[in-house]
Amino acid sequence: MPLTFTLDPAVTPALRDDILDLWTDVSNAGGSVGFVPPVTRDEIRPGLVRHFVQMAEGRTRLLVGLDESGRVAATAFLTLNSHRLMTHWIWLYTVMVHPRHQGRGYGRDLMAAAADAARGLDGVGAIRLTCRGGNGLERFYASCGYKEVGRVPDAIRVAPGDDRDEVVMLLPLG
Repeated sequence: MPLTFTLDPAVTPALRDDILDLWTDVSNAGGSVGFVPPVTRDEIRPGLVRHFVQMAEGRTRLLVGLDESGRVAATAFLTLNSHRLMTHWIWLYTVMVHPRHQGRGYGRDLMAAAADAARGLDGVGAIRLTCRGGNGLERFYASCGYKEVGRVPDAIRVAPGDDRDEVVMLLPLG
C-alpha cells in the first residue's frame, strides 16, 4: 500500500511523537540520520525541536509520509537557503523511512515527493543533501537522480577510528 504524503502537516502532539519514534527507530537500526546507536528519544528530541523552530520561522518545511494506519512512516525536512545568492536551491535533511517499511520502495517515493514539493517552491531549481559515506547511500540517492558534487574525506566521526566521508549530492529540478 503506498504512503500518503503531506507537505506542512499540522504539528500535533501525536505527529511530534510519531516523528520522534521514527527518528529513534531509524537511528537504532543504523540509519545515518545524525546519531549512532544506541540512542534514546530524549537524545533526539533537541534535534527535532530545532527543526520545529525552523518551521515556525518559515525556514523549513516538513514532508510526512503516512502508512495505511495513519502512522508516520517517512519524513524529510526541506530547508530554504537564507543567503540571497543561494535561494535557488534548498537543503533536504533528516530523510527517513521506518525500518519496518524499508524494501517496499517508500524511500524512492519519499524522494519523488520531496522533489515534487521543491518544484512547488517559488524559484527553487535544485535540491542539495549530504549523506554519510560507507553505507551505500550515495548509490541510493544516485538512483533517485541525484549526482555526487562533492566529498569531504573523514568529515564524520561515527566512532574513534571510524571516520566517514561526507558526500554532497545535488538534484537539478529542471
